[in-house]
Amino acid sequence: MANEKVLAYQQTQQANLSGRDLEAMAFTRAALKLEDAKKLTDNPQEFGKALRFNHLLWTIIQADIVEPGNKLPPEIKANIMSLSIFVDKQTAKALRTRNAADLETLINIDRNLAAGLRMKSEDTQAG
Repeated sequence: MANEKVLAYQQTQQANLSGRDLEAMAFTRAALKLEDAKKLTDNPQEFGKALRFNHLLWTIIQADIVEPGNKLPPEIKANIMSLSIFVDKQTAKALRTRNAADLETLINIDRNLAAGLRMKSEDTQAG
């Protein structure tokens, strides 16, 4: 019963979030999953789940960037695509080594992007 209430609350919260807020939440969730995965290096399945979640998030970002309707300036699209390629390589390395230290870069990228999206969202709401 309590789980159903929590789920309903989360769905209501998500329905009221802006696109930027949702993106920030997704990057934060990915960072948290990767942070948890640092303790799971001896469990390849759980370690891999966190990396696959992060990889899926970045795959969605890549797909959005190349959409004809994406209105971001070309320079920003190129920067995001370069970053996503780096994330792909770092993800492959972490999957291969299963070294917790290899997750730090991915965690920092996700957290910094989430913070930037939140800051931009707050600026938009204040203006």
